[in-house]
Amino acid sequence: MNYWVVGAMFGGSEDRLPMFVRRGYWYCWDPKENQEIPKAVDERFPLIKEGDRIAVKRMLGRGSRNIEIKAIGVVSEVDHNEWRVYVRWVVPYLSRLVPMNGCAGTIHGPFSAEDICIKQVFQV
Repeated sequence: MNYWVVGAMFGGSEDRLPMFVRRGYWYCWDPKENQEIPKAVDERFPLIKEGDRIAVKRMLGRGSRNIEIKAIGVVSEVDHNEWRVYVRWVVPYLSRLVPMNGCAGTIHGPFSAEDICIKQVFQV
């Protein structure tokens, strides 16, 4: 089992987390909106597996050393054709500040349970 820290802001201002929670999924790239797959997404998305843990984060602005964890869930299915991860949201609405630890982009991981920052992110 691996741990992932992901974003839900599109275009820097459109927060899609409420839709993700309501519909039971997460995705980081929409081919209808952008034909070019970001490199990090292309490399990391295929590594997400059923049973992995996922946390949605929000950036707190320039210069902040922290991120806000907004939701925590368990991956129930991965649809590689649609670039979509179906999630059972365990804590769908949360506000937890944790150190950024380099998690500024769309998708970060895989992390292991032993990673100290992951323990802070995923404590329930």
